Amino acid sequence: MRANKTRTALTVLGMVIGIGSVIIVYSAGAGIENLVIGQIERFGTDIIEAEIKVPTNKKTNSNVSMEGAADLIQGAQITSLTLSDMEDIARLPNVKDIYSMIMAQEQISYGNEMRKAFIIGTNASYEAIDSSDVETGRFFTEEENKSMAQVLVLGSEMKEKLFGSSDALGKMVKIRKTKFRVVGVMEEVGAIMGMSFDDMVYAPVITMQKKIMGIDHITNIVAQLHNVDLAEETARETRVILRENHDIKVESDDDYNKDDFRVVTMSEMMDMMGTITGAITLLLLAIVAISLVVGGVGIMNIMYVIVTERAAEIGLRKAVGATYSDIIRQFLIEALLITVAGGIAGIIFGIIISYVISIGANYFGLDWEFSIPLQAYAVSLGFSGFFGILFGVYPARKAARLDPIEALRSE
Repeated sequence: MRANKTRTALTVLGMVIGIGSVIIVYSAGAGIENLVIGQIERFGTDIIEAEIKVPTNKKTNSNVSMEGAADLIQGAQITSLTLSDMEDIARLPNVKDIYSMIMAQEQISYGNEMRKAFIIGTNASYEAIDSSDVETGRFFTEEENKSMAQVLVLGSEMKEKLFGSSDALGKMVKIRKTKFRVVGVMEEVGAIMGMSFDDMVYAPVITMQKKIMGIDHITNIVAQLHNVDLAEETARETRVILRENHDIKVESDDDYNKDDFRVVTMSEMMDMMGTITGAITLLLLAIVAISLVVGGVGIMNIMYVIVTERAAEIGLRKAVGATYSDIIRQFLIEALLITVAGGIAGIIFGIIISYVISIGANYFGLDWEFSIPLQAYAVSLGFSGFFGILFGVYPARKAARLDPIEALRSE
């Protein structure tokens, strides 16, 4: 190996890239999972959420199936979730506070400035439950919601787009042809789950229903709990209420296919996101396995060439007493040394690249935690050893089976 440094280095490089990719994939998977779960936790761990879902004829015992979400994306309309449902859920003993939500994308304008904005229609409790803070002014009150007051609160970025450095409080803006008075501006919070909340506009939900969207339904209900330990029980009670209100008959509490809603606890949401990121990690590892196989084939090819080049040496060793197992051992050790060296170098390479990725992600505003699971090191070293043996066996057997007379004659 020392006598052929360039050949050895190029062979090791194939394993470095493959093993480094394993480390990077595991690190990225852990980073994405921590990022997503961290952003979910920003909504609070003491809440449950009820959201609209498209009923299905398929039997399922999963409360977090993605089929309903896919149907909604394709344009299905569910109009059965209402403010009356929210009021009934609010009476549950473990519910501390509650708000409803609808969302629409509308043009908002002030003077000559016009912007496309996501407008969230919600209740006054949103500010307290979502731990959102108003930087200037105030959030609208529940009395203003019930009286369909034409008031709104701007996200910090939307305020800058419409008013620049000028004061926005008390100014009148237009949504469609309806005028709204700005009563507050939210503090900057950044993006959560890929959505910028600083670019949002908040308005009373009833005002949104009656004066902007012309609807009677809502899409989400978020309830804050007194006792998080009773989250599952409260979720079951919520399902009972919504099934009674929507006249849904089920055979058991775990029969979700007829429901036109989904009730999710934060623990279920985090479990679901963990499952999704785990599946993505496995998919990426399957792709990385291809590069490992390519690296392994490269090792086999190099070892095969080495056997041909060293035929005379092998013949001489066998002539002076080397056995089949001696030759096998020699070539397998060389293959293992190459792959283990590639594995260790690949781990170091993967750690460096993973750290650079975390720095870049944090630079662009993502709360990315640099971490590499212990499993990544075990898998990396296991792969390198496995491929070293797998792709070293054939050349080693070829070398060990050489006839000593024919091998010596090759020189």
